[in-house]
Amino acid sequence: MAEYLTRYTFTKTRADQYLNVNEMQLKLDLSIIDAGKGPRAALLGGDLGLGLDEAPVASSFPLPSVHDLDGFEREVVEMVKPAHGTTTLGFIFQGGVIIAVDSRATMGSYISSQTVKKVIEINKYLLGTMAGGAADCQFWQRNLGQQCRLYELNNGKRITVRAASKLLANTMFSYRGMGLSMGTMVAGWDPTGPGLYYVDSDGQRTKGQIFSVGSGSLYAYGILDAGYRWDLSVEEAIELGRRSIYHAGGRGRWRDGRAASGRGAGPRGGG
Repeated sequence: MAEYLTRYTFTKTRADQYLNVNEMQLKLDLSIIDAGKGPRAALLGGDLGLGLDEAPVASSFPLPSVHDLDGFEREVVEMVKPAHGTTTLGFIFQGGVIIAVDSRATMGSYISSQTVKKVIEINKYLLGTMAGGAADCQFWQRNLGQQCRLYELNNGKRITVRAASKLLANTMFSYRGMGLSMGTMVAGWDPTGPGLYYVDSDGQRTKGQIFSVGSGSLYAYGILDAGYRWDLSVEEAIELGRRSIYHAGGRGRWRDGRAASGRGAGPRGGG
């Protein structure tokens, strides 16, 4: 019995020592968090010029005095979304693909310009449209033009409409939820024929024959559905696009400025 107690005491002592060693190893040195106080902070901040002594603590940052902070932030995002008033459309017919847009840049009831170029030439055979934030659309479609040119240099051939729209959709998906506002169409002609894709700032990408994007798109669809046929001539297709944009603008708040500007893409490029 005495031998058992001695062995138990020895084993317990070794276990306690082991636990004490582990506790010493797991103990974290948190002294650097003490708002830049002490010789360690002086060494880090003073010698390296990090200014730890002047660093504000997190509790001094002002926060809205609301009960549900997450809900408040979601409501504010909805409140600051800009008003819009754009109409763009595109459709494929036997002669190629037609793009028609209005020319107004608006913010609610304020018209900042009536001569905006909402058709962006990505390359000779590719066009993009603008709907949403003007800066977002212009920047990322010009960025797409650079990506298409790099593709052409690397592969020795012109990029297809399908691949170009996929590049833009991938870029938009990588910035999803970061405040971009884009609803664009990528249209053009490649060896497979005419192509038309819708791409937005959420990374959505859809192929189709007829698209209209913007706040006036529902009115434009009414004219398009009534007048569209596959065997339209080039002149008839241009007139259908102009008429759709004109009536969509007339149903909206403004009828000033140019009713529509149209561009097309065919086997010999855009025109």
